[in-house]
Amino acid sequence: MCELFIKADARLWESATRSLRIDGMVTSVRLENFFWAKLEEIARRDGMNVVQLITRLHHESIDAGHDLGNFTSFLRVCCARYLDLQLSGDIPADVTRPISGLDAPVILGRERAKYH
Repeated sequence: MCELFIKADARLWESATRSLRIDGMVTSVRLENFFWAKLEEIARRDGMNVVQLITRLHHESIDAGHDLGNFTSFLRVCCARYLDLQLSGDIPADVTRPISGLDAPVILGRERAKYH
């Protein structure tokens, strides 16, 4: 079983730091290459680049009253949830289908039911 993980391309877990500007402030985000690739895929689905996606996630998180003390962990969880929601069929595997067109309240309701 572990061979699938142990013998994976080591570049997947190598970290890369990217600088970006959110509301005029420059910040750096350090993530493993695997997560950068998933964020790029998520962003592309809705016609954005990664910086635009991260900025939007940041703004909407603040608007929702979230504590963004560990924003990097939040981004990792976003990627994991994206993959989990694809596996459940709630987010189509077809990456040409935008995420913004999905019925978020229905999907979130099913997800809550699954974990409670």
